[in-house]
Amino acid sequence: MKSSFLSVRRGLLLATAGGLIALSGVVIAQEFPNRTIEVVIHSSYGGGTDVTARMMMIRTRRELDTDMVVVSQRGGSGAKAQNYVLGKPADGHTIMALTQSHLYTMARGKSDMKIDDIIGVARAMDDPTFVVVKGDSPWNNFEEMVAASQERPLNFGVAQIGGTEHIGLAQLAKVSGLKFKVVPFGSGGEMILALMSDAIDGTVPNVSEAGSQVNDGTFKALAVMAEERLGDFPNVPSTFELGYEVKTSTTRGYAVLASTPKPIVQKISDAMVKAMNDEAFTNYLKGAGLDPKTSVAGWEVWDKHLKEEYAIAAEALKELGLEN
Repeated sequence: MKSSFLSVRRGLLLATAGGLIALSGVVIAQEFPNRTIEVVIHSSYGGGTDVTARMMMIRTRRELDTDMVVVSQRGGSGAKAQNYVLGKPADGHTIMALTQSHLYTMARGKSDMKIDDIIGVARAMDDPTFVVVKGDSPWNNFEEMVAASQERPLNFGVAQIGGTEHIGLAQLAKVSGLKFKVVPFGSGGEMILALMSDAIDGTVPNVSEAGSQVNDGTFKALAVMAEERLGDFPNVPSTFELGYEVKTSTTRGYAVLASTPKPIVQKISDAMVKAMNDEAFTNYLKGAGLDPKTSVAGWEVWDKHLKEEYAIAAEALKELGLEN
């Protein structure tokens, strides 16, 4: 009996002389993948999202025994990439590389994709956020900085209005009483340069962006926006221990359409997690000052994290008047 596989938006069907019959989850997973997998990024080639995806793919393509390619779909802060993925079959052969930018674009209704249209398959990176001032700042702890802000709002550098740093800072200010004004610089690197040149009072960079400056004393980290202290920065208190249940980090991970058969989601997740626990990827994370044990996660942890981040972002954008 001659047969062939057909990709459809809600799974795989087997075409036979007698018509179409649904395949079991086991068979679906066994037959996946059957062609090249596209990893869709929303930024330019050579950027952080691209580099992280290519590092992930080194071992994942071996685990899945297929070729993988990066496809850049730039435009609309992720909207073009999201709409591109929506137009592809839900068969696991199109994987979207996700950052918070995608969540903000969805929350603001700037693309056709909704958060329930996707399911996270694996998290690659969880990069916590510091609250930093210059090393010669008169403020030696977070409380002193908050007290100083009551006399005049402090100028804080962020990458962009309505971005991860802005949202995290606004949440922290809401519960701590910090008075601030945001100054957008376009990137984390520019934020750091601005603080070095005394153009701002403080900023909220990721560990990967400012870890070396904290270590050498150029910056003082007054807090890390996390539940616990970081192993590599044991002297920096977490916001939770200071009494402020606010955590902010930059995450990178991967997702597929939510209607993708669960056996395929599981197969992709298992392959990616194994690949990202390989030495090549863990060394990449360690080189950025990140802990592989707290960064890499499978689909259940990542999808829950993703949906929680979306809910927080949507509420924060609304409070900032930036939901549309």
